[in-house]
Amino acid sequence: MPSKTETLLSLLNGQPVIPVLKIANIADAVPLARALARGGLPAIEITLRTADALEAIRLVASEVEDAIVGAGTILDARQFGEAAAAGSKFIVSPGITRELLAAAKDSDVPLLPGAITPGEIMAAREVGLRFLKFFPAEQSGGIASLKAFASPLADVQFCPTGGITGKNAADYLSLPNVICVGGSWVAPDDLVKAGRWDEIEALARAASKLGR
Repeated sequence: MPSKTETLLSLLNGQPVIPVLKIANIADAVPLARALARGGLPAIEITLRTADALEAIRLVASEVEDAIVGAGTILDARQFGEAAAAGSKFIVSPGITRELLAAAKDSDVPLLPGAITPGEIMAAREVGLRFLKFFPAEQSGGIASLKAFASPLADVQFCPTGGITGKNAADYLSLPNVICVGGSWVAPDDLVKAGRWDEIEALARAASKLGR
């Protein structure tokens, strides 16, 4: 049986950028996910920062065949369970707690927890997690910190999120311990509100080619 790290990596399948989405209008969820998938970014993270987030996950999971929808900003076991029940294929949290680790252990849905200090990274490593979210990336030392972790924590890989843009994403992706980055620049609020899906698809297509 593959490890949950392997399961998560297989879901992302070499995708360099994971769109981090805050769905303000439930009607945007499906066309947004379709535009991103058409542009080469099928794996998306819908954050639980709005009242309609779980319903957005349900809709994308049931209506967008090409999408691989995950849930972000998961803070506790209750949210983990709700997101998994809604159809999330992976769970993303800003940090790491015993409660979340216990929820993840009892679920087939893989967890991508946030970790920024050596102690947090080592705690995750002790329970078999080798792929972590580095959040908030820019505010936590960014590229310099990840470079420093590469040697002493050589078997741990990261998805930096927080302050990642189209301008610095390629620099992060050039690091040997970075698998992908998370960012919202591929789905700007103004384009989403205006329903300019073709432009979002074009942004996704450009992002899908980063680091290659």
